[in-house]
Amino acid sequence: MSFQAYLNTIKQKTGKGPADFRAMAEEKGFTKNGELAAKAGDITNWLKADFELGHGHAMAIFALLKGIKDEGSV
Repeated sequence: MSFQAYLNTIKQKTGKGPADFRAMAEEKGFTKNGELAAKAGDITNWLKADFELGHGHAMAIFALLKGIKDEGSV
């Protein structure tokens, strides 16, 4: 599955896109000024609990927050 396919599935399931997850992560203190401030496990646990995302989809959001991937990644 491509990274974009992960983002599309997450958007369909949650109604939220990358900008929404960035804003929520900032509000929760997982990022500070756009820089990662939490461990992968903390972020994936949040996404699994609050949005019922699977591990792979939660890791896609983690990669987005960490800056490994972005909306233009394939």
